[in-house]
Amino acid sequence: MEACGGAHFWGREIGKIGHDVRLVPPAYVKPFVKRQKNDMADAEAICEAATRPTMRFVPVKSEETQGAAMVFRIRELLIRQRTQTINALRGHLGEFGMIVPQRAANMSKLIAIVEDPESGLPADAIPTLKVLVASLAHLGAEIGKLDAEIARCAKENEVARRLMTVPGIGPLIATAIAVLAPPPETFRKARDFAAWLGLTPRQHSTGGKQRLGANTKMGERSLRRLLIIGANSVIIKRHVHAAARPGTWLGEMLTRKPPMLVRVALANKMARIVWALMARGGAYQSPTAAA
Repeated sequence: MEACGGAHFWGREIGKIGHDVRLVPPAYVKPFVKRQKNDMADAEAICEAATRPTMRFVPVKSEETQGAAMVFRIRELLIRQRTQTINALRGHLGEFGMIVPQRAANMSKLIAIVEDPESGLPADAIPTLKVLVASLAHLGAEIGKLDAEIARCAKENEVARRLMTVPGIGPLIATAIAVLAPPPETFRKARDFAAWLGLTPRQHSTGGKQRLGANTKMGERSLRRLLIIGANSVIIKRHVHAAARPGTWLGEMLTRKPPMLVRVALANKMARIVWALMARGGAYQSPTAAA
């Protein structure tokens, strides 16, 4: 079947009656669609793609895995809603000449302006703006509950505990990898896992000439974004990480390459370390300690 939102449910149901279920990514089916798109052409393309000897398939997820992954989807949704609400509140206050810098860290300044009786806001606008303030409080409380649930799962999950030994990986990233990433045996090696995450350059090579472009951005975008954020935390606090000291690979990269390129390169390296820990077990050891 073609992988989609309900494919995992039907994959489990069809598998119960003895069939071998294989889910084909839609991007791998599209090249086999001939001319017009309709149900018959789609079915033919799926059958054609599934018979290819080198075709890669999506593993069917269990109900437990899908349920555990839902917390990350809901958390992302609430964070987007909170960002929208902050932007709306800042925009409305800007109409009255009250300018507050961007970023969620300045949310308290926006709330303080609305709740200040001497702020000079029109009396008709204050009740409406307080609706946004109440929405921010509600969203913050719900996000805090989900963060607590993720922290609890990280303590109970053995894989997540081992992944948290990697610099830059905390409870959120470790739990997300343990839940959202496919089984490590899906990939032949660590570089394949990093490529699936979209942390490798897109190739457009021909005639023996290698041409590398921007990142492919394939795979699970949430994991890619979280790993880049984790890499950024290592770079920001490089004075406390042995792997970022002068003379190390990361230290030399920071002196020669653009900051964002270094963050993605470090995220790629973290992804390869993550695959090795999931596939072979054990905990992370820094190069200095291993030597």
